[in-house]
Amino acid sequence: MVNDAADLLRQRGIQVTAQRLAVLRAVSGEPHITADAVAEAVRAEIGAISLQSVYDALGVLVTEGLIRRIQPAGSPARFEDRVGDNHHHLICRVCGRVVDVDCAVGKAPCLTAHDDNGYQIDEAEVAYWGRCPDCQRKSKTSSVRQKVRLKPDTTVADTTDAMHAKASKGARAKSTARSLQRSPKRIARTR
Repeated sequence: MVNDAADLLRQRGIQVTAQRLAVLRAVSGEPHITADAVAEAVRAEIGAISLQSVYDALGVLVTEGLIRRIQPAGSPARFEDRVGDNHHHLICRVCGRVVDVDCAVGKAPCLTAHDDNGYQIDEAEVAYWGRCPDCQRKSKTSSVRQKVRLKPDTTVADTTDAMHAKASKGARAKSTARSLQRSPKRIARTR
């Protein structure tokens, strides 16, 4: 991003306003930011601004090529200031985190379609979907905790004790079930 955002706007023939400058700074400060998050950041910086004004400023900046709008499937639109290159995105299916990833091979191989059907291709949007490292770790931790129904601050020693207690409780439940199966008349009478 150019050091002086006001000059950048003027170079593109865009009227310089406090709102546009604040929106540009918000997008530059947090890659892949949503419009709602831009509005929060702008309000923290300059005070009141309507969500519509934020969308208007984002629209102008996208149209002029100063920021890029991406919209992963099932997600709100996100904005970034990394423009002018052919990069793609990694998107976490669990938490929605988005990170940039450079084009896989060469300058821009994905811009060379097998059959362009007469189109002049100038951009390709590639999204890689999966689980980010944080969500992978949480998933492993969560599955262990879920099996023994533990609170998040439980220690490994507590986990072992809980697993033994659960196994013991399970054995008692099986024993009770077996004794009930042996005497169906007793079950019928208790109902």
